[in-house]
Amino acid sequence: MNYAELKTTDIANGEGVRVSLFVSGCRRHCKNCFNAIAWDFNYGKPFDEDAQKLVLEKLEPYYIAGLTLLGGDPMEPENQRALLPFLHRVKERYPQKNIWCFTGYTYGNGGMLEPEVNLPTTGEFLSLIDVLVDGRFVEKLKDIRLRFRGSSNQRVIDMKKTLEQGEVVLYLT
Repeated sequence: MNYAELKTTDIANGEGVRVSLFVSGCRRHCKNCFNAIAWDFNYGKPFDEDAQKLVLEKLEPYYIAGLTLLGGDPMEPENQRALLPFLHRVKERYPQKNIWCFTGYTYGNGGMLEPEVNLPTTGEFLSLIDVLVDGRFVEKLKDIRLRFRGSSNQRVIDMKKTLEQGEVVLYLT
């Protein structure tokens, strides 16, 4: 997996000061996507051991609330497979920090509704996410007043409560 960018003090992509990893690769190609350059799976740098160590190091300060995954799209199969072991490392090392994930795919029924991204390990991947922002960006539904999403069809889901209750629980209303 490649990544397009790493922001080490991001305040726009989740609550608090965050480390944001923009992965490369997205097949959704939403019209007027804010990060179309990251659609290409080969764009950017390899998310190798050095890059992973850097992210873990940048998560260490007390003022960093957590990690945000976005892209590209973290839910693309290639990205899920690469990120899953890393998310375990993050949770083991920083159990007090939260993980947000932005995806153009849609959550439902305990997994992703689109079969091409609903892998045997998707449930495990989602169990490591605290907040999932799901749904395609739709230009006609764009609303700059929305928190942590670009269009009104997208949802900000509390994944911990959703998995506990077996139904979607919104993080923000």
